[in-house]
Amino acid sequence: MSAVDHRGVREAALGLDFGTTNTVVARSDGQGASRLIDFVGTEATGAIFRSALCFWEEEGGWNGIAHDAGPWAIAEYLQSPLDSRFVQSFKTVAASPSFERALIFNKPYRFEDLGRLFLQSLVKHAGGALDDRPRRVVVGRPVEYAGARPDPALARERYDLMLAAFGVELHYVYEPLGAAYSYAERLDQPATILIADFGGGTTDFSVVRVAEPGSARRCTPLAAAGVGIAGDRFDQRIVTQLVLPLLGKGGQYRSFGKLLDIPGGYFTDFADWSRLAMMRTRKTLEELRRLQRDAVDPAPIGRMIALIEHEQGFPLYDAVGRVKRALSDAEHAEFRFSGGGVDVEAEVTRAQFEGWIADDLMRIEAAMDAALVKAGLEAEAIDRVFLTGGSSLIPAIRRLFERRFGAERIATGGELTSIAHGLALIGETPDIAQWTD
Repeated sequence: MSAVDHRGVREAALGLDFGTTNTVVARSDGQGASRLIDFVGTEATGAIFRSALCFWEEEGGWNGIAHDAGPWAIAEYLQSPLDSRFVQSFKTVAASPSFERALIFNKPYRFEDLGRLFLQSLVKHAGGALDDRPRRVVVGRPVEYAGARPDPALARERYDLMLAAFGVELHYVYEPLGAAYSYAERLDQPATILIADFGGGTTDFSVVRVAEPGSARRCTPLAAAGVGIAGDRFDQRIVTQLVLPLLGKGGQYRSFGKLLDIPGGYFTDFADWSRLAMMRTRKTLEELRRLQRDAVDPAPIGRMIALIEHEQGFPLYDAVGRVKRALSDAEHAEFRFSGGGVDVEAEVTRAQFEGWIADDLMRIEAAMDAALVKAGLEAEAIDRVFLTGGSSLIPAIRRLFERRFGAERIATGGELTSIAHGLALIGETPDIAQWTD
């Protein structure tokens, strides 16, 4: 059943899945169907729009700075890494009180500034498909935001400012509920389902009761829970365990005749993409050069300096992502990176990777249990489990759910697009208030 406006006409709606890694947009037709918005141009990657921004100095740009987003941002950055500033995963600071603004070419950008510029580019690259948007826009949000001590009210305020010009009527819905609504379209009989959404910054769970097809109220949300651990955290584990030892982690330096451990703060920042992007400052590089001069083994610190100076963060993390994906298909993989005068390689096994993320998986399972407890259900009461998001393809995650629910109850598919589809369809429902956070 679709939403009805004040004239009695059923409305279309837009579903916006603004993700940490990727953003996807779907549009419903007011008749119970939705379609993805495909982006157009030489750099386009279909309906998947990378959640990234690139800035460069240009006289005709706003305040002398031009920008682009998505795969176009990546192309611009790779063309001129030293003359541009690349920002990705900025959604992870949406709820962070400690984040006030990022300085890019000495100009301050708040979260909402980054978000508005990102959406402007997203609309530009949609080939006109988003110029005439429905008045109702349903925006996905995580159940639990990423970061230490996240503030959901602050995130909501920043989202409102970011989206002020994007939709007349904004509704916020938990992301796994969007996936639940999308998955319900596959079911031909009543079921109680658990949705597990593995994003870039958070892992979220929703428990939903699905009625039989044709029911006036097809889906009823029962409970939700989440944790700020997902794909980006798994990347950080690889960087910390595999890459940072090649850049000086665990090394020592001499100071006043004593041997001291190299401070861990530099490695903490390097393992966090949002902080790594801001390490290319005169102060940080001077501190690292002093450490290099006094280091027992100066070569690894030299590699870190070269990576920062030559803006190699994105290619490095891209190589880390390739290793992570390779380990979903094979028992071992080779990490290789070459850039900025740095060449590193290392062998990694799936067993090592699973050991590095073991504590993270325990916290993810605890969040799943919290969703079941809130719903008042045992695992046996769940008829189907739908896994979505890129990290749902990791074998250790798949085994976790098979152990708890059995392989026969697990479904997958549309890992990157199911949420946007469901959000657009939720936008048609007349009782949308039951879905909003």
